Formats: sequence, structure tokens, C-alpha cells
Amino acid sequence: MSDESAAEIRAERKDWVVEHREMYLRSGGAKGHIMDITAVGGRSFATHCMIKYRGRKSGKIFITPLCYGDIGGEVVIVGSKGGADEHPEWYLNVREMDQVDFQVATQAFRATWREPQGAERDKVWAFMVDCFPFYATYQAGTSRQIPLVMLKSVQEIPVFREEDATGTRKF
Repeated sequence: MSDESAAEIRAERKDWVVEHREMYLRSGGAKGHIMDITAVGGRSFATHCMIKYRGRKSGKIFITPLCYGDIGGEVVIVGSKGGADEHPEWYLNVREMDQVDFQVATQAFRATWREPQGAERDKVWAFMVDCFPFYATYQAGTSRQIPLVMLKSVQEIPVFREEDATGTRKF
């Protein structure tokens, strides 16, 4: 997959992603956690979280909805960017932070994060591809290794609100 085809995927999904984020935030997480994403190559009962982080260049606060898995009590998110040849901005920003905030349904947490390595990474990647088969297609189309980020909650925090975000995600 080229950057151009990844851009086409993002363009197709842009309105859906914006609507999904707004629904999740406006409902306090009561809506948007479980979504049917068969229209974009996913499953009918797919799980979504939101992450909140600070932009490393702008200093603005961003809230981004992402598919997630749960392995051993850690939330796993994938830096796929639709198979583009560069990492997503959220991932580059999170790499600069010690902690990141995430929300699953109606609960939000501050978390530490890490990237699994070696055999653990292989196991986590296989799990995420089983849950979200499109990740395999994305990986096949790019030479970069698509990153995995594992979040471990350390503190419960208030759920995210629209006004928490001072920046908007680029697609």
C-alpha cells in the first residue's frame, strides 16, 4: 500500500472518524465504544477507545478514537495510519510522553505505556490482526513496522469532554 492509497482510505473514513469521535465524546462514552466497522473492513462488534495526548510541536491537546484490544489487563492500540509509510501523529506524540490518558466506554484512565518487543510483540500483533484483520493488509503494504502501544492504567480520571481538545486530528 502506498501513501496515496493510505490517503484514500483516510479520506473515505474522515467523516466517519469525526462523527465517531463526536458521538463518543458527547455521550460520555455510552455510545461509540462498540461499533460495526464492517464497511471499512472490520468486524461488526469492534471495540474502540479514545486517547488524549499533547502535541509535541503545537502543545495542543488532541483526542483520537482508535480500535483497541485488551491483553492481560493492558489496552493495546495500533499505529497503522491505514498502512501509510509514516507513523501516525498520535504515535509520534505519545512517544514523547511518559503517560497518556485513555477512555474505554464510560471510564477514563491515566496510563503508562510501552511497546512490546520480540516474541511478545509477535503474540500481540497476531491477536490484534485476529481482532482487526485489516491490520495485516496495512502491514503488507508498507515497509515500516506498524507500532503497537500497550497502555497500563495507573489512575482513574474524569471522562473526556469535547472542550478538553484544543487541537483537531489530521487525517
